[in-house]
Amino acid sequence: MEKRKLIMEKALELFAEQGFRETSVQEITERSGISKGAFYLSFKSKDELIMALIHKFLQEFMINIDQLVSEGASDQLLYNFYEYHFDRFLKQSGFAKVFMKEQVHFLDEEFITQISGYNERMRESILTMLEKVYGDKVLENKYDLVYTILGLMKSYMEILLLTDLPFEAKQLAASLVEKTDILAKHMSQPAITEDVYIMLKGPQETILTMERVYAILDETIASLEESVEKESIVMLKNELMNPSLNQAVIKGLLKNIEANPQCKRAAYVFHHYFEQQNKWSVRDES
Repeated sequence: MEKRKLIMEKALELFAEQGFRETSVQEITERSGISKGAFYLSFKSKDELIMALIHKFLQEFMINIDQLVSEGASDQLLYNFYEYHFDRFLKQSGFAKVFMKEQVHFLDEEFITQISGYNERMRESILTMLEKVYGDKVLENKYDLVYTILGLMKSYMEILLLTDLPFEAKQLAASLVEKTDILAKHMSQPAITEDVYIMLKGPQETILTMERVYAILDETIASLEESVEKESIVMLKNELMNPSLNQAVIKGLLKNIEANPQCKRAAYVFHHYFEQQNKWSVRDES
């Protein structure tokens, strides 16, 4: 077996048995039957090894999910999606428990960026799956369903981690297919619309086109009665088309609209646009 792969396999066994912090490089090398020098030729540190394990697990997991969603028949897709999740989770429960318990150990920028990337891939896979299974029936609800599905899976996985209840992957998959089907066919008030879904991605993951920005602003203006908020949005829209205001004025106008629930989408797109265009850094404070 290739040395790097051997180290990862034996380290995974030890981490599941006794935890990340409690496992030393010495113990890993002893179980792998190699010297410390050989270990450091493969990994600079134990933390690098742990990151490699997490990356390997998530990469393989998402490759399988992407393949399942793209190639699976629509009539069995939901069930296969859920069953794969819970089956894989149950098989890796030892490592998962340790990771959940000690994940604060990995709260650095590289780890957060990596996890954010995988989370985005998962959301997009679920969205594709919903479109494939339900088509136009979930045109208005699919974005909300993405987060509903993620929340349901997270809740059940926490139960699996924290209890010894005898759940099986097939049982959980069948139950979630039923729940998803009911929501997909009967939900009438989605909390997460397409615009909110875009906002949740965050500025670094989303590029709003000017066409979409103007559409959101026009919708908001049309929904408002004459008010300071409406006037502020009109002035800010004009600023996008013909820049002339300084930063202090822009911030004042934004403050006028931020507290109004009807203006939340507009406030978001303005902040997003100004950040994308580096307006905050180039405008004069005076």
